[in-house]
Amino acid sequence: MPSASAFQPASGEGDRFRLLVDAVVDYGIFMLDPQGRIESWNAGAQAIKGYTADEVIGRHFSMFYQEEAVARGWPDEELRRAREHGRFEDEGWRLRKDGSRFWANVVITALLAPDGSLSGYAKVTRDLSERRLHEEALRESEQRFRLLVEGVQDYAIYMLDPDGFIRSWNTGAQQIKGYSAAEVIGRHFSLFYSAGDAAAGLPQSELEEALSRGRAEREGWRVRKDGSVFWANVVISPLRDTDGKLRGFAKVTRDMTERRRLEALEDSSQRMNEFLAMLAHELRNPLAPIRNAVTVMQLETMHSQVLRNSRDVIDRQLSHMTRLVDDLLDVGRMSTGKILLRKERVLYGQVVARAIEAVRPLVDARRHQLEASLPPADIWLEADPTRLAQVLQNLLVNAAKFTPEGGRIDLGVQLDGNRLMTTVRDNGIGLTSEAIGQIFELFSQGDGQAAAKESGLGIGLTLARSLVEMHGGLLEAYSDGPGQGASFSFFLPQAQTVELDEDVAGAMRCLIIDDNRDAADSLAQILRLMDCTVRTAYAGEQGLALAAQFAPQLVLLDIGMPGMGGYEVQRGLRALGLTMLVAAVTGYGNEEDRRRVTEAGFDAHLVKPVDFGQLQEVLDRSRARLSSHRLEQVGVKPADRKFVGVAAQRQ
Repeated sequence: MPSASAFQPASGEGDRFRLLVDAVVDYGIFMLDPQGRIESWNAGAQAIKGYTADEVIGRHFSMFYQEEAVARGWPDEELRRAREHGRFEDEGWRLRKDGSRFWANVVITALLAPDGSLSGYAKVTRDLSERRLHEEALRESEQRFRLLVEGVQDYAIYMLDPDGFIRSWNTGAQQIKGYSAAEVIGRHFSLFYSAGDAAAGLPQSELEEALSRGRAEREGWRVRKDGSVFWANVVISPLRDTDGKLRGFAKVTRDMTERRRLEALEDSSQRMNEFLAMLAHELRNPLAPIRNAVTVMQLETMHSQVLRNSRDVIDRQLSHMTRLVDDLLDVGRMSTGKILLRKERVLYGQVVARAIEAVRPLVDARRHQLEASLPPADIWLEADPTRLAQVLQNLLVNAAKFTPEGGRIDLGVQLDGNRLMTTVRDNGIGLTSEAIGQIFELFSQGDGQAAAKESGLGIGLTLARSLVEMHGGLLEAYSDGPGQGASFSFFLPQAQTVELDEDVAGAMRCLIIDDNRDAADSLAQILRLMDCTVRTAYAGEQGLALAAQFAPQLVLLDIGMPGMGGYEVQRGLRALGLTMLVAAVTGYGNEEDRRRVTEAGFDAHLVKPVDFGQLQEVLDRSRARLSSHRLEQVGVKPADRKFVGVAAQRQ
């Protein structure tokens, strides 16, 4: 038997030693006889176990053990080991007087008499319940974290030792890189790098950067087990213990191949859009003289029917090419977010008329029957009239192209509350369900076989949907299948009609002020044909005097007049306090001229010779302004009439 404690303090020292032991409250210190019965009991034992000395002295120390431990003889085994080795230490659950458990650290020391015989045991017990709780919480936290890391599949998360050798491997790492844990643990992480990167020392430089900066993040190509490469985002963080000693590195890798592909696609798409915009811009240069030449041929008398037919063919194809170029430009603007809506008060019926007029040559050439159905009341919107006409024109062109000759196209407009619904329906070749899902994609032409028979770039419907959505609406396609025709419907919000007095719906009062008599008189004749009441003045002073008497609702004012010029006349007109729209009419049309006219307070800028469509837009704006003024007179607040329309004309 190894030597056990044989310390026997002298009598005086023994008293002091006993007092010292009894005073200890953090440790339970007590003596056992050779059979394990309790012979002494200090304050610490009472504090830890809850028993007084009278309650335990003489009883066997197994009273502090759980039944299961007593049943298997564990208390006696502790004494046996203490006798055999001189000392025994263990940790385990023990019982207090109240039946509760505590985690105890136990040290039992065999005590020998001077003759070497066993005289008993010294037993020291510490309550380590608090420490165990912390250890268990830490262990559970580590276990949860380990399970979390192991369960992650989208990220490769693994540990490296200080030299870069792999020490752990999660499911995500196996899924991304293709290796199992058994295949990589213990190997250097440089096996994921290309031979060139490994030779260049890239793996080691990443570890050094992580050490110097506390973190390293890089992106680059990495190699899978099968030799394929993927674009990886890599983050490496050094791990240190409480003393600051480097214990290794944590490495997180993400497969970013798809993102990189999309970025490359986006970059390629951006370059393509820039090219298309440049191409469309350059194509406009040769189209301009061709258009001028066609105009000359239209003005000149041509006696040959063959030449007239050829001229008309050029005219139609030139219009088609111009529309394609415009679409190309709009694609570039749309992709870069540069399409800007110039919203104003719009009479929707006139927008529809403009669109029908634009596609009429194509419809007539294919001998289609085109019918439009609109509500009897005029409908007003806050919208961009040019872009809305473009939407309708693209839908009508699409219907005309994919409807066999002699087909039927219906354009219907309905007002449902304040939602304006427009539908273009044809009895053409129809659409498959697959084509309906693709028809609005850029450069898509639906059914490829059918589209191959028709010219086009496959961008008109994409533009149409984008423009409708920019107005706060939605464009959708419908078809019962091939050969069953197709319909395209879109709604526009905030459309209403308001009935007012009959004088509002009457003829517009227009005043023309221009020192060029021929120009003034011919423009007056056009306005009269547009149901306007017209007065003309050939000098600034005369115009101001006539305006005071006539109270025009629209003034077309020439800028470059002798004597009192257009800008001075405009200031005089404003001083009259009338509700009128004043449009500048000038031979100068560059951006600087437009800016100067706008800053001077003009409502519109028309370039000589005045374009009919632009003149119609100015009339529409004038009617809208008059309508707004009358709405105020009948008590409608400005905030309430933002999208309120007025029946300004009867159809």
